[in-house]
Amino acid sequence: MIANYGYKDGSGDFFISIDTNKCMECEEKPCMEACPAGILEKFADDYNDVVVGVKEEHRKKIKYSCAECKPASGKRNLACQAACKPDAIAHTW
Repeated sequence: MIANYGYKDGSGDFFISIDTNKCMECEEKPCMEACPAGILEKFADDYNDVVVGVKEEHRKKIKYSCAECKPASGKRNLACQAACKPDAIAHTW
């Protein structure tokens, strides 16, 4: 299942998508440590599988929370994606 965290406004769609089927295969969850903004957290999904999601307080401001890694221009360093061994994390913007 793909879980989408974020929002849509007049300036665009800002979502982090996490493939929970792939995420549950990874025990270490290195994406959490890699995120400099600390927006990711572990939780048990509806099937009691431990997966990663975006903390509630960041969901409505994800564009700004992720700005350090995803500036409007210049080099982008998507640390969470690079650390995600099963390639379960995607960004829409």
